Amino acid sequence: MADIVETAVNIGDFNTLIKAVEASGLLETFKSEGPYTLFAPTDDAFANLPEGILDALLVNTAKLKRIVAYHIAFGDVRSDDLAQIDEAQTVEGSVVAIASVDGKFQVNNANVLKTDILADNGVIHIIDQVLMPALVVAE
Repeated sequence: MADIVETAVNIGDFNTLIKAVEASGLLETFKSEGPYTLFAPTDDAFANLPEGILDALLVNTAKLKRIVAYHIAFGDVRSDDLAQIDEAQTVEGSVVAIASVDGKFQVNNANVLKTDILADNGVIHIIDQVLMPALVVAE
C-alpha cells in the first residue's frame, strides 16, 4: 500500500490538491506515520472556487497551509466512524462538522463522494467542495 499522498496521486483526480499540499509545506505531514483522515477535494472542487482564489492562495502560503490542514483530521476515521460522530478535530486546529443522512455523509457543506480509500498512514474520503476554515474566510 502507499501513503495518503501516493494514494491520491494514483487515483488521479487530485492534481490541484497535491499542488496545494506541496505549496503549503505540509507534504511531510501527509507522508508521516499518522494515522490521518484526508477529506480530499477533487480537481473539479478546486475549479469551482471563485476565479482567482486558488492563484491567490498558492502565493499566500500561510493561508494555504491553514486551508490544507483543515482537510486533515487526526486518526483513522472510516465511514463506520463518520456515521457515529458529528465533528472531527483537524490538524488546522478547528473542527469540521460531520453529518450523516440516509447513508450519505457531509463534511461541513461538502458532499462525500467516496469513502474509505485506505492508505498506509490513514484513509481518504473524496469530497466535492474545498473546505474553508471560518477564520480564513473572515480574513
